[in-house]
Amino acid sequence: SLLAQLQDTYSKSGIACLTGEELGSFIQNLDTIENEKDADPCWQVKWQLGKLIKKMMSRSYEENISAVNAERALAFPSANKEPQTDPVYRIAAHLAGSSSKKNSLSPRTDSTPRRGRGQKINSWESSHRGHSFLYNVELRNGELVVPKTGFYYIYSQTYFRFRENEHEDSGLLAQIRNPKQLVQYVYKLTNYPEPILLMKSARTSCWSRKAEYGLHSIYQGGVFQLKRDDRIFVSVSNGDIVDMDKEASFFGAFMIS
Repeated sequence: SLLAQLQDTYSKSGIACLTGEELGSFIQNLDTIENEKDADPCWQVKWQLGKLIKKMMSRSYEENISAVNAERALAFPSANKEPQTDPVYRIAAHLAGSSSKKNSLSPRTDSTPRRGRGQKINSWESSHRGHSFLYNVELRNGELVVPKTGFYYIYSQTYFRFRENEHEDSGLLAQIRNPKQLVQYVYKLTNYPEPILLMKSARTSCWSRKAEYGLHSIYQGGVFQLKRDDRIFVSVSNGDIVDMDKEASFFGAFMIS
């Protein structure tokens, strides 16, 4: 404590040199006291005690300023930074396939501006029924709209399922039976005129004529930096054999930082 330091440093006779002094005036005039050391026999006691008191006052001031600055930083975030995401403010979406929705895929195309390769999946089950949910994310025409700039984990799975039907068109059967490259694309839309491909996964499959079913799932996921108002969507090849079962075909994303 301050008292203990004073007791160790000065004797009773030394403290007596300060009797009658006004402490505030003494501290303010500390620098001028040095010029009076030859005329004042108590100069050493006053000078050392004054330095000690000023040091203690300076340390206390710095600690108080640091505490005040910390409180201001918490209460008033910098205007140049985006506010930190509240843990309660979740940004996440999971869209399950919906086999009940017709025309869920866009018309077949190899490459079209603002669409990319393959057939875009336009319709997902976005209600809270089943496995789907949307937390602070908007769905527009099969596209998830990014609400906040940051890093996101994006994932998607497509279920390709072919079952031979005796009433199936022979041309379609021949097309499916031939070796085909099954592809899943994940794109993002920005202000750029054409979509930007984020991920692509593919497999070449040739199903046997003796097989009752032809089944294959493609899953992919990754972390990407997205900007506010970017949009992400999924396209597939061979849309005729995509099964939009909610447990097998799905698409989603969530913010990680």
